[in-house]
Amino acid sequence: MIRVEGLVYEVGTFRLEAGLEIGQGEYFMLMGPPGSGKTALVECLAGLRQPSAGRIEIAGRDVTAAEPRDRGVGYVPQDYALFTTRTVRENIAFGPQVRGLARAEVERTVDRAAGLLGIEHLLGRRIPGLSGGERQRVALARALAAGPAVLVLDEPVSALDESTRESVCAELRRLQRELAVTTVHISHNLEEAFSVADRGAVMCHGRIRQVGRLDELLRRPASEFVARFMRCENIFLGAARGPGPAPETTAVEAAGATFLLPGRRLGPVQFTVRPENIVVERPGDRRGARPAAAEIPVRLSRAVDRGAYVRLELNGAMRLVAHLAPRAFAELGAAEGAELVAVVRPEAVHVIPG
Repeated sequence: MIRVEGLVYEVGTFRLEAGLEIGQGEYFMLMGPPGSGKTALVECLAGLRQPSAGRIEIAGRDVTAAEPRDRGVGYVPQDYALFTTRTVRENIAFGPQVRGLARAEVERTVDRAAGLLGIEHLLGRRIPGLSGGERQRVALARALAAGPAVLVLDEPVSALDESTRESVCAELRRLQRELAVTTVHISHNLEEAFSVADRGAVMCHGRIRQVGRLDELLRRPASEFVARFMRCENIFLGAARGPGPAPETTAVEAAGATFLLPGRRLGPVQFTVRPENIVVERPGDRRGARPAAAEIPVRLSRAVDRGAYVRLELNGAMRLVAHLAPRAFAELGAAEGAELVAVVRPEAVHVIPG
């Protein structure tokens, strides 16, 4: 387990303040825009930066003041930091040699790590001749050969092309499950995050804004910032107008449309609607009674095929973004400029706390 309590790190005008717990054997994703403090936090974990206050525990041991080599952290930086004048074998052997293992044990450890990553055929080669994907695997093998309690990956696939990135992410998840090593992975890419991790945190301006399962961060954001980072563009500020037709609900008006929200609420209410949860129909094309749903007249201003879904930009009393499956969009048969109706059911609405 990793426990970070009251951590403070300052450099120039930047100030990091963090508290965090990561479970034993967990694959944890640290997310946020550039400059949010992700790298500073993991470098504090690895001992490459010294905080001015706070405590860091790894596997029940206080490592706040420990040297990097004594923390049990395998760190793979964004640029991989490989020794370009050494062979792949010599790079992977570095950690075991620093730990003082006998030569035969170093060789066994190197062969085992290379086997895990499928790079046995590269052991005699030097770094400059390797591809980006090969370098990434060498850096991982070097980190794992040191026998870390925690593996820290800083944007490990950002320099790879899309197809290579997908295969490497699958490999990372497989390795993490096989080795059960606690892993902290930095990224700002949501597809990457969902392909490897179960839980994560969103950071901004040196603070952790929300921690939870990735599906919670996606569908139950605790703030407008988290909602926007998780690509929810439909964020509205409405005003409570009184009890709704269903028990324990409130009718909330926003831009002339009335939404039904769960719970009793007063005054201004901020809420979100995920794009994939908006139903888009042609006027008069009602598919069953839905007295509690908001029905918003809109015009299709733009449709962009994203492969897995079609992104619709809808303009009316309010601007909406909806995601439809390609087949659903084809069945809708709407061209740009078409008059449509956006339907938002109560269960699609999430109220932002506070």
